[in-house]
Amino acid sequence: MDMEKKEGEASLLWFETSDSVCSRHKFEPDGRLSVVIVDDSRPFYQRVVGSFMNKFFPSGYPYSVNEGYLRYTQFRALQHVTSAALSVLSTQSLLFAAGLRPTPAQATAVSWILKDGMQHVGKLICSNWGARMDSEPKRWRLLADVLYDIGIGLEVLSPLCPHLFLEVAGLGNFAKGMAVVAARATRLPIYSSFAKEGNLSDLFAKGEAFSTLFNVIGIGVGIQLASTICASMQGKLVAGPLLSIIHLYSVSEEMRATPINTLNPRRTAMVVDDFLKAGVVSSPSDLRYRENLLFNLQLKEDTGNVRVGKAVHKAIKPSRLLELKQVFHDEKFLLNLGNKCIDMVLEQDASGEDALRGWLVAAYAAQLVSSSRHELSASVLHEAYEKMNGVFPIFLKELQNKGWYTDRFLDGTGSRFAL
Repeated sequence: MDMEKKEGEASLLWFETSDSVCSRHKFEPDGRLSVVIVDDSRPFYQRVVGSFMNKFFPSGYPYSVNEGYLRYTQFRALQHVTSAALSVLSTQSLLFAAGLRPTPAQATAVSWILKDGMQHVGKLICSNWGARMDSEPKRWRLLADVLYDIGIGLEVLSPLCPHLFLEVAGLGNFAKGMAVVAARATRLPIYSSFAKEGNLSDLFAKGEAFSTLFNVIGIGVGIQLASTICASMQGKLVAGPLLSIIHLYSVSEEMRATPINTLNPRRTAMVVDDFLKAGVVSSPSDLRYRENLLFNLQLKEDTGNVRVGKAVHKAIKPSRLLELKQVFHDEKFLLNLGNKCIDMVLEQDASGEDALRGWLVAAYAAQLVSSSRHELSASVLHEAYEKMNGVFPIFLKELQNKGWYTDRFLDGTGSRFAL
């Protein structure tokens, strides 16, 4: 790097050379940084790739994002291409189905409007599940695309039953409406998991540009298919399922590559399980491929089979409520041993740290009960509580060093209490 400052000038000028590219950097008097490429000796294809990376990847990539972003982006491109192609095929089928209906043009228009109205109904219903989407963004993102493909499939099949156009197409749009809300609601948590240097806005903008680019490519693919092999219903029945399989596989790989760093019941159980078994704290990147995206499995026998979110009156007998509150008088959680699991109930303002403390107590209590074959009693809870206090400071510090956000615990629509 060469630097110079000319007399009588308020601006600072320097040259930087990186990857065969020489650029002149200059701070203007108003504080702006101007960059001019002086010499670029890279081959043409490298310049094209570099230009693409600058436009569609966050500044400073790959050092400005967390692990897994490239794989997430690769499958996101494939997802958008197949999704847009499927959309073209469904639109072609809908127009064909609407044109076949033996009704006046006005009735057809009304049916089309009613069909679109069903999408808004789907959006309204799905909007009630926002807290669950915060807790499980990857699972809901996958569900969004399953719903989207179901909606597309119904629209593609609509020409087979033109007399039921409104019912079939309306149901398809209903599913797509739910998919739109779920996809949009989970977008920010997913982007946030990759942000590394306070660059969420840049990452979001580049990600949306990337999506737009491959949506356009997908539309082109869809138009080509619609005018060739998918011009007939037989062609659609072959190409549609194939595109849908590729689409859903791409989304599942995207989500598997996403290192969500917020605590929910599933991830907390996995972190505590690894800590008790191996004495290590797993990072979000360590857990990303181990999360079950299809089923909400949070119970782990080695960590006490903890169940979170049950209402207080269902989880704890009134006769034991005061006793448990005395055991955990300084805590924001209550624990109660059920038939097959330990119920943990959190106070309204409980954080991720509170949930972790309760989970560790439950895990240690389960170990003590299993080894001594005694029932869960106040003395067992006290012993487990002391063990938790002995390891928690180190456990929490290591969690935060690994990138976990411990200020919140996202338990979806779980019930909480206040005393």
